[in-house]
Amino acid sequence: MTRYNAPFEIHVHGDVLLRDDVVFSQIQDALKPLWQYAGARSLAAAAGSAYEDEPGIRFDAAEHLLQMCWTVPGDEDFRQVIEEACMGLNEIAAAGAPLEVSFYDTEYDEEDESSEDEARDDFIMCFVGPTPAAIMQVQRDLLVQDVVHVMERHFDAAELGGVVGAIDKLFTERFDALVSSMQLGRPPRGHGGPSGHGGSRKPRHLH
Repeated sequence: MTRYNAPFEIHVHGDVLLRDDVVFSQIQDALKPLWQYAGARSLAAAAGSAYEDEPGIRFDAAEHLLQMCWTVPGDEDFRQVIEEACMGLNEIAAAGAPLEVSFYDTEYDEEDESSEDEARDDFIMCFVGPTPAAIMQVQRDLLVQDVVHVMERHFDAAELGGVVGAIDKLFTERFDALVSSMQLGRPPRGHGGPSGHGGSRKPRHLH
């Protein structure tokens, strides 16, 4: 169903490396929550983005790479939809990968000086992967990258070994707890990380 006057423009961005044996029909099944949300009857029909300058959803068969830079109008219910899509991608992913999901408030007017309302923009990170370990690895790598980037304003990179080691220890403890709780046989959850609210507007990806 087409969503007129949707409160958000929702942008999904990320690349997912797929297994060599994956075919297009499996990708279509995995992403069914997304293309159905867009009101389409197939992935091909929904693959184009709401913005012409965005490539949309594409599958590079030669590289076995699913590329997403796709905007769709929607509401808060998209959070459950992306969760379901991530669960589907877990089944066909070859490695862990992050997906950025941005919510842009379509009703917010930056030029309206009389308005005291803040934009309801939001941003969440989702993670997919063939195993919990693969998902944790990409979560760890992103966290290390973010922490080092912030701390390098004050310290040399060579001084941050202890910080990286502490992050590794936290993820090792989390993985050990996962193993001991016998949850490795369950499908890993696709959605990860806390979401941020309010604040300055984050620009759309430009190409």
